Amino acid sequence: MVIGVTTCDEAAVGSRDDAMPLEATTYVGRRAEIAEVRRLLGATSTVTLTGPGGVGKSRLARRAVCAVRGMFPDGVVVVKLAELREPALLVSTVAARLGLGDRAAIPMDVIVDHLHQRRMLLLLDNCEHLVDACAGLVDTLVSACPGLVVLATSRQSLGVTGERIMPVPPLEVPQPGGAPADLERYDAVRLLLDRATAVVPSFAITEQNAADVITLCRKLEGLPLAIELAAVRMRVLSVRQLIDRLDKRFAVLTGGNRGGPSRHETMRSLVDWSHELCTEPERLLWARASVFSGGFDLDAAERVCSGDGLDSRHVLDVIDALIDKSILVREEYQGLARYRMLETIRLYGEERLRAADDEQRMRRRHRDWCVELTGRFEAEWIGPDQARWVDMLIREHPNLRRALDFCASDPDEAAVGLSKVLTFKEYWIIRGLTEGRIWLDRLLDVAADDAPGRAHALWSNAFLALVQGDIDAYETHLSDAERVAERTGDEKAVAYVHHVRAYHALIGNDMPNAVELFGKSVAMFRAQGDEAGELWSTYNYGLAISLSGELDRGRRVLRDCIERLTSRGEVFWRSWALWSLAAAEYLRGDVDEAAKAGFEVLRLQRRVHDRVILAFAVTVLAGCAAHNEQPRRAARLLGVAATAWRSFGASPRNYAAFVEPVVSDTELVAGRLGFDQAANEFALGAAMPAEEAMAYVLADGEPAEETAPKNAQGTLTRRENQIAELVAEGLTNKQIAEKLGIARRTAESHVDHILTKLSFTNRAQIAAWVASRRN
Repeated sequence: MVIGVTTCDEAAVGSRDDAMPLEATTYVGRRAEIAEVRRLLGATSTVTLTGPGGVGKSRLARRAVCAVRGMFPDGVVVVKLAELREPALLVSTVAARLGLGDRAAIPMDVIVDHLHQRRMLLLLDNCEHLVDACAGLVDTLVSACPGLVVLATSRQSLGVTGERIMPVPPLEVPQPGGAPADLERYDAVRLLLDRATAVVPSFAITEQNAADVITLCRKLEGLPLAIELAAVRMRVLSVRQLIDRLDKRFAVLTGGNRGGPSRHETMRSLVDWSHELCTEPERLLWARASVFSGGFDLDAAERVCSGDGLDSRHVLDVIDALIDKSILVREEYQGLARYRMLETIRLYGEERLRAADDEQRMRRRHRDWCVELTGRFEAEWIGPDQARWVDMLIREHPNLRRALDFCASDPDEAAVGLSKVLTFKEYWIIRGLTEGRIWLDRLLDVAADDAPGRAHALWSNAFLALVQGDIDAYETHLSDAERVAERTGDEKAVAYVHHVRAYHALIGNDMPNAVELFGKSVAMFRAQGDEAGELWSTYNYGLAISLSGELDRGRRVLRDCIERLTSRGEVFWRSWALWSLAAAEYLRGDVDEAAKAGFEVLRLQRRVHDRVILAFAVTVLAGCAAHNEQPRRAARLLGVAATAWRSFGASPRNYAAFVEPVVSDTELVAGRLGFDQAANEFALGAAMPAEEAMAYVLADGEPAEETAPKNAQGTLTRRENQIAELVAEGLTNKQIAEKLGIARRTAESHVDHILTKLSFTNRAQIAAWVASRRN
């Protein structure tokens, strides 16, 4: 067994989806550095690991996170920035990683509010290309959040107050003349041995090759990536032959200077050599695949990278060869193999692509692949594969960003970007209102005034602004959309202008105008064969009719719409149609029917990850609880809803029909509980992590908890009873989380609640209690 080769339970690092992926190879050494990072993280608010590409900053940071996670009871959140190119998206990206959504127009206050009382570690990985934006973010957060600690990796320091900079050194290398038995004390040797035996299982350090191993590690200066690239060559070269080849390369590199190459030159030489040893098809794929961001799969590589020297039939074999040469890293996502490059390797490929004067062509092909992807999304959106498509676009989000960035670089390309805006309009509602607005603004600023698709980009921008309560932007964009649509005779855009204006009337409680405009847009969409637009308008039309005083007619419209959507296997718009029914019943009809529809909304939304609807649905469910003699639950649900509203920069007060009912419900709850208890329950709900909040909201069968003593046995919620059964079966918190599809921290929280409610101190007591109930 090789001493110092370690693994880490990555799933235990954090409780969120952004926890670090499983590492493809074992981690070697760095014990002293990990200990130093741990010490620094306990002594200051900001630690930045600095060093050149290939020195191992990111992996050291990840390993250090594994070692210190116990110091941060509120968790660790990892934000990977190598794929992010837009500084304007940094804050919303961090908000999304924290589980807050990325929809707020000014989300910094939301992040500060979320982190202010938490003891948490935030890892910002690969900051160098966003250093100014990262510095501003970190400076704001650490000054406002005393329990927050930031660990950053960057090729340069952030330059913020209180920052402790830790240059990441190369791995320790042995001195000449070291005894073979002592060499494995050195991290560079252990890494070389680990990677060499992966390609040549019989390789070992012997009396005969020990001096060569020392020489090789010293020539590579202990740089981890250089060692990994060199080790791959040991499949066909001995250590001595490898040294000879390196000597020749370095002699050319330095012009014979006795000082030898710098670390940067050493790394460059190794990457150059790896490139030279590739076949021409491998070089082509390396360069062309550098246009991807966040990785790619085989189909994407065949579509984008083939042709002109690279036959699409051979792409799989070339990918296999590049994995073998450590140029590509293979990962797996939901059963699908994906490939990526380390950033140092990707930048080298990008440089080669630029030198071949082929960057624009390949980025255009990459853009065209994204256009094709979103076109298929549009064609198949209303159907049973909707959830799969949402997952796919989330997976390809970095590539969509890169394609949009290319479109925003030139007026002609911006016209292409505008033309595809309508194809995935629903995605920005799910993924991020703020980001959608940023990209639409960029494209509109660059594209010519007469660019096709301009009217659709304008009404889309108006709608996103309206949801966020930015009425000035809404009015400006919608007025421009109407003008462009009428000038160009774009009837589909005219229909969407009516739809968005109707939505404004709906949230402003102007029901006569909303009914008229939605009715008009429904008829236009039907005539144009735009089923998605028709269904979107129809459920809003049903809600407007219901709130205008014709509840029975509105119910019929809504239920017909829900039936159509259900028959097609659709989930996203069905969730909103069900919410519209819930809202109509809550405001004008039966609160029990409202609650039934509201719970169905939340069950459906978990399939498409639409957090916006959480705010709408939980607001209705809180009102239902208030009127169903559950004031404590209602208060807590109001807190959950408040956090959800803040996450996308909106408020129920933006929706006039809800203002009086929400105020009335709040007063009702405060009157029954007393202000202090109501405020306490509200605060508990507002502080719940998203997964825990969802579990609480869906635990609808617990009226007994309103009156039962806190510690009385038998008062567990439905979810808590389920988890108690699993504890009794001997499952760990991690296994419970995996079985139920929830976060590990959520499972831990449920177990803690069970212990508190039952006045127990350990899991064995829970198991005994479960057994006694079965008898």
